Amino acid sequence: GHGVVPSTECSVGEVLDMGYVMARDTVTATVQIKNTSSMTLLFSVQLESLSPTWDRDRQKIPSFLTSPLQRTEIVGTQNYNGFSVFRVSPTEGRIEAGMSQDFVITFSPDHESLYYSDRLKVLLFGKHTAHKIQLKGAAREHPMFVEGGVPLDVPVESLAVTSPVAPQEALEKGKVPPLSLLLLLEFVEGSAEPARAEITVGAIQSPQLAAKKAVEFSLDSGPELRRAGFELDGAKGALERGQLKRIGVSWVPPADLQTSDPPLVSALLTVKGDIIECYRVLLMARVVSAA
Repeated sequence: GHGVVPSTECSVGEVLDMGYVMARDTVTATVQIKNTSSMTLLFSVQLESLSPTWDRDRQKIPSFLTSPLQRTEIVGTQNYNGFSVFRVSPTEGRIEAGMSQDFVITFSPDHESLYYSDRLKVLLFGKHTAHKIQLKGAAREHPMFVEGGVPLDVPVESLAVTSPVAPQEALEKGKVPPLSLLLLLEFVEGSAEPARAEITVGAIQSPQLAAKKAVEFSLDSGPELRRAGFELDGAKGALERGQLKRIGVSWVPPADLQTSDPPLVSALLTVKGDIIECYRVLLMARVVSAA
């Protein structure tokens, strides 16, 4: 007889990020797995959120408390409606030698959250794990988003269902804290290159939204930024649906910098879509040694 080792190739790596979508929208992505062996492979797929031990695993201490390098859980935010936020089709079948199988991944969030996640496992013959793919996605109630900087939030969602409040009205009534971003720039001592960081502003693509200019943004830079050595690139702009733009921030230590008192200045980022959101951007810089 001949011993044959089952082998496959996957069209994606260890992570499949579905990106930002509007809450209650549905988007799909296709993952292809090719049978590179000389035998027919029987496959099945599993989602970690549907594991019978998931409820027990949720009783553990969250990862962001035990490991600073892992902020999100393998199984993160899930839908309020009880259905899985990620779905996959087909769930079982066979792949002939040299042939490929397409898997359709569906992402259908029913509320706003930045931490939807799950893990997809592809099993061969019911026991051999061929691939593990981390599924990620984010949903917003409004067609814009901002990313960048040092995370300031907690990557675990409350189990309570809260009623949405219009941001402007909420801010006027003092019901929600202002949104904040923290950018940390580290200048290498003796370097000819400035320290750099960036903020990403995006406009979500959705069939429910008009195709006109969706989002405008501006990062107001006062004279205190320039005095502290900060420079901005692309601080204003407009985006079409599905576009991303980056605001670059660079820093060179001023001649009169006191190393015992590193600069910390703030700027206001205004993002206009169907609503107006304001972010307080904190710019912190320091000089680090080359060693």
